[in-house]
Amino acid sequence: MDDLDEHLLARLRENARAPVAELARALGLSRTTIQSRLARLERSGVIAGYSVRLANAYGSTRVHAFIMLTVEPKQAAAVTAALRRMPGVRRLQSVSGPFDLIATVEAADVAEMDAAIDEIGAVKGVERTNSSIVLSTKFDR
Repeated sequence: MDDLDEHLLARLRENARAPVAELARALGLSRTTIQSRLARLERSGVIAGYSVRLANAYGSTRVHAFIMLTVEPKQAAAVTAALRRMPGVRRLQSVSGPFDLIATVEAADVAEMDAAIDEIGAVKGVERTNSSIVLSTKFDR
C-alpha cells in the first residue's frame, strides 16, 4: 500500500459507487491505473467488498447505542455467536480496558433499543453491560 492507494480508499469511503473515470480524474491518473489498483486491492483482500451507507435522513430517525459488555471468562465465543444472531447489533468489537466487548446497536425507537439492551444483558455469559446512547454524529467516514 502506498499513498495513492490510501487516497483511493479515502475516495471510496466517501462514495463506493464512484465511477472509475471520476476516481481517475480526482486522483489525476488514468482509468486503467485506477482499475488495476482496485483489482489489486480486491485480490489482496484490502477491499473486502462494497456496502451501502444510509442517508442521514434515514439514520437520524434511528436510535444508536454503544453497549459495553463484561463477559464471563471463556464465554466470549458464545456471547459473540449470540449477538451475531441479533439483527440490531451492527458491530461487535473486542477491546482492552474495563470492558471485554463493545456492541454497536441500532433500533427503530427507544422502546426497541431498551428491549435490545435487555436482550443483550440476558445472554448467557454476559456479566454486565453499560450503555451509551448516541445523541448525534459529528462525522462518519
